[in-house]
Amino acid sequence: MASGKKGKKKPNAVTAARGSAVGQKNIPWLTILAVTSILALAGAVFGYYYVASSDSREQRSREEVASEQFSPSQDRPDPSDDIEGVTQHRYAAGAHVLPNERVAYDQSPPFGGPHDGFWAACTGTVYDEPVRNENMVHSLEHGAVWVAYNPDQVQGEDLEALRLRVENKPYMMMSPYPDLDSKVSLQSWGRQLKTDDVRDERIDQFIAALLRNPNTYPEVGASCDALGPGQFDPDNPPPFDPSEPGEDAKPMDYQGTENAADESVGGGQ
Repeated sequence: MASGKKGKKKPNAVTAARGSAVGQKNIPWLTILAVTSILALAGAVFGYYYVASSDSREQRSREEVASEQFSPSQDRPDPSDDIEGVTQHRYAAGAHVLPNERVAYDQSPPFGGPHDGFWAACTGTVYDEPVRNENMVHSLEHGAVWVAYNPDQVQGEDLEALRLRVENKPYMMMSPYPDLDSKVSLQSWGRQLKTDDVRDERIDQFIAALLRNPNTYPEVGASCDALGPGQFDPDNPPPFDPSEPGEDAKPMDYQGTENAADESVGGGQ
């Protein structure tokens, strides 16, 4: 006799899948991915600024130490005498050439001698492109320090280490110098230091000893502000000429050209 009880039906595959899906919460994968990306970006930005701030603090510390040990004084008018590797030459000041003339400099980069009547901006100016020698040398006559670097060898963090020493600091300027025979070369009027280490402590010592040192540069009190378009435009400076000076280049003992520049502009320096 047949039983009155009916057997339970087994759920088919589709029904089981639906039941399983209903039992689970929907996971917002797009939201999780977006939040994760934002957190990662924030971490990267924070890390960058933390490292940059740390580098800046370390640089300030190095500058303070150098300033304590190498600032000029009455008893020690030129502390660069005590910095190993500094080259010194005596140069006559005030000899100007025209903007279309070149000087046969005796050093590379030059750090004294005849120069253009208009000086390069040296108000903590960082030039991305090489600048004409004759303008840069005039800035040295005003007490500036010029940090030149080999663009093929100094990049990335090394370049940033130099920038921290220069950017927005009065009477400082920095530029690439093609085919420089060292990674870095520092110039003040009549003095030069070359090094292959961008973190060389002598860089800070050189700056402390010679930046606007009234005992070592000719035109004490002269300005470092640019003269403006048509004279020296820091946004479009005269380009560096890598070729050898021709026979018409002015020699190092050149006495200057009258009216090479309007000396009444910018304080007549």
